[in-house]
Amino acid sequence: MNVLIKGIEDERFERPLRLIANLFFEESVIHFGSGDDMDLQVKIELSIEEKIEAKAVLTKPSSDKSYTAAYERGWTSYENEKERFKQLKTAVSHVYLNVLQDLTGIRQKWGILTGIRPTKLLHKQNQLGLPQKEIHAKLKEEYLITDEKIQLMQNIVDRQLSVVPDLYDLQHEVSIYIGIPFCPTKCAYCTFPAYAILGKQGRVDSFLAGLHYEIQEMGRWLKENNVKITTIYYGGGTPTSITAEEMDALYEEMYRSFPDVDAVREVTVEAGRPDTISKEKLEVLKKWNIDRISINPQSYTQETLKAIGRHHTVGETIDKFHLSRNMGMNNINMDLIIGLPGEELPELQHSLDETEKLMPESLTVHTLSFKRASEMTKNKDKYKVADRVEIEKMMDLAEEWTKAHGYEPYYLYRQKNILGNLENVGYALPGQDSLYNIMIMEEVQTIIGIGCGAASKFIDPETGKITHFANPKEPNAYNLGFKEYTDKKIKILNDLF
Repeated sequence: MNVLIKGIEDERFERPLRLIANLFFEESVIHFGSGDDMDLQVKIELSIEEKIEAKAVLTKPSSDKSYTAAYERGWTSYENEKERFKQLKTAVSHVYLNVLQDLTGIRQKWGILTGIRPTKLLHKQNQLGLPQKEIHAKLKEEYLITDEKIQLMQNIVDRQLSVVPDLYDLQHEVSIYIGIPFCPTKCAYCTFPAYAILGKQGRVDSFLAGLHYEIQEMGRWLKENNVKITTIYYGGGTPTSITAEEMDALYEEMYRSFPDVDAVREVTVEAGRPDTISKEKLEVLKKWNIDRISINPQSYTQETLKAIGRHHTVGETIDKFHLSRNMGMNNINMDLIIGLPGEELPELQHSLDETEKLMPESLTVHTLSFKRASEMTKNKDKYKVADRVEIEKMMDLAEEWTKAHGYEPYYLYRQKNILGNLENVGYALPGQDSLYNIMIMEEVQTIIGIGCGAASKFIDPETGKITHFANPKEPNAYNLGFKEYTDKKIKILNDLF
């Protein structure tokens, strides 16, 4: 979709206008000033004297019909140009979204919000001590978020603060993410570091040597600086792709190197692919007092699993769940994805019916996102997915099912190119919430990423400023430079703490 913007030529508007257009159309391109063969033309008038006034008029070359929207508000105080521009961006985004909604007949429940952490907005206002009614009115007025989504945000924030009452006071602690970049096969929708493990034992050995080094050095720094660990999360890839012996050595290293692991509030190991779970590996987890794992069916329709490249059966998912439960795994998460190729409401209902037989402690409901580097995005014609109306019905069904079965939402995030402009929501039974998921989504503390493809998010304990740092995604690159990346992270930590 080619959109011509007239009246403003500030290139800082390009990204927000493109992201909003992408809520309605695929792969929008924003042009300023003039251009030929445009699908839409939007003239924006912006007055910024005593108050901010914005007006948008949308026309289509192929139609005589036009759509108009207006907005005005007084200036609020600002300290720099970035804060000033944010107010202008909000005004332009309002009128732009409204004319696109009028054109398409699609109402965006998340309004102009294109960021991935909506609940963080509510937490910030909460910390300022504002009344709930005032916070909700601000979210509705400034971002055009619907009452339905604001209430979802509020429910999640309330739940998080009941689960982690000291959530706003954890900035001097850290959480640890440990990335294992291997899987049996790579799923079609995936862009995480995930390399087929078969026949790659030499590469795995080299990677694990670097991983042990990172754990040792990071553990030394944490001990020397008396920094506590809140949560530890093993992700990937699939952390249970490595052997039981390798897992055993890794968890032993964790206990030896990290400070006071027994006092860590939560340790999670993703065992997302059922075809990586075995009795021997579960015994290792039990040995090291780890009982929170993820076993991710994604779907209970066999044809879907085959289409997305998951080389395991539905029966195997169910069998490995029961094996894990019988061997002492007391907090099991399962993931479902709404909108996988070929699936509509009946397929989701079937997956929920199967979930009811197992009743995991938590259930994360993802909406399919077309991630740029995934196999699915590269070959969209091959993967037919449900339309927006069907996707919304599927999300509604998931919400109704979780509520009826005693699950409550406890974290939420959104992604670019997500079907229906919806969201991913984590639901949990009482007391079974993933603390790490809350930490990573609400950005209340530093997350140290260790391992191949692991992303660190350093958060200044005083200012809240975020610094990102990522290890290489490719195992060979990681193996060549893990010492360098460890030193760089420790330098950042020294500056912060």
